[in-house]
Amino acid sequence: MANLKSFEELECWKAGKELRVFVSKLTKRFPLDERYALTSQIKRSSRSVTNNIAEGYGRFHFQENIQFCRQGRGSLYETLDHLLIAKEEEYIDEPDLIVGRQLIEKTTTILNGYINYLSEAKKKSLRVDTDPTN
Repeated sequence: MANLKSFEELECWKAGKELRVFVSKLTKRFPLDERYALTSQIKRSSRSVTNNIAEGYGRFHFQENIQFCRQGRGSLYETLDHLLIAKEEEYIDEPDLIVGRQLIEKTTTILNGYINYLSEAKKKSLRVDTDPTN
């Protein structure tokens, strides 16, 4: 993972992008009177996933990266809630909700793996820093 040149190579970012594109296409079908309400909210929450992954990637310390990834994970659940509202309001149908839920679950799983990787890397760096034999 240390050989990555950009956050765009992270699998969690790629999965988040897939969700973001899905949401963007889906919201084009929402009623115009929702443009500044639910449409805006769901677009912002889905964009926040990849925004936070990218910002965390640009941070110097593991803990900061982890924190931004956790915020991105929160945005995944916020996006799911917006999708549930859209279904209740009959802006989307069950198949759309299923696809959205699958994309969110996929992204969450990959992002959790990345968070675990960062946590382990943080532990290793702390051991190296405190090892008196270095």
